Amino acid sequence: MLKYELVLFDLDGTLTDPWEGITKSVQYALAKMNIDEPDRHKLTAFIGPPLAESFQQFYHLSPEQAWLAVQYYREYFAEYGLYDNRVYPGIPELLQELNSRRIPLGIATSKPTVYTETILRHFDLADYFRLVVGSNMDGTRVAKADVIQACLAEFGRESRALMIGDRRHDIEGARSNGIDSVAVAYGYGSVEELTQARPNYLVHTVEELTQLLLDRPVLL
Repeated sequence: MLKYELVLFDLDGTLTDPWEGITKSVQYALAKMNIDEPDRHKLTAFIGPPLAESFQQFYHLSPEQAWLAVQYYREYFAEYGLYDNRVYPGIPELLQELNSRRIPLGIATSKPTVYTETILRHFDLADYFRLVVGSNMDGTRVAKADVIQACLAEFGRESRALMIGDRRHDIEGARSNGIDSVAVAYGYGSVEELTQARPNYLVHTVEELTQLLLDRPVLL
């Protein structure tokens, strides 16, 4: 087993598959901005990065327009989107085994903390985690590096930590905080995106992640 004092998980694309809820929420927000996007598959790229950044990048909104789009997104997401989600098979069993081995676990996500906590409770995952850190509703602390830094500070001591996520932001955020990372290719980052981000480990399935964390290393 890999020896870490704290294991941090991203949420979307790592523990749960939020495609339905997020793409519907983005589609709703775009419609409120008078942008018609009938193909929700084009909105998959919104899963992972900060929302305002994605609205600017993919639909060329100004920062002010992007922040308004985020508010529209939340109208739909808070009522419907956050429940239109599913836990990846094998994740509850992995978390339970890590808990049984007394490995402290945390959540580090760019999703607002309030939504993250609701999702974890809804899927009976909340009790596995010692800390849950996400972004703030006012749009601050959305960069993954800042979220990870806040996790390490909240944990309360210098620790050998590991970040697990499915996008380059997770890997780059880990490196900027001087901790190791695992890239999971079953989420929403391509293998090319993930390998270019240079994680310490790369896995393709939840089974490989379980093997890496509990049994023996799966090297990149």
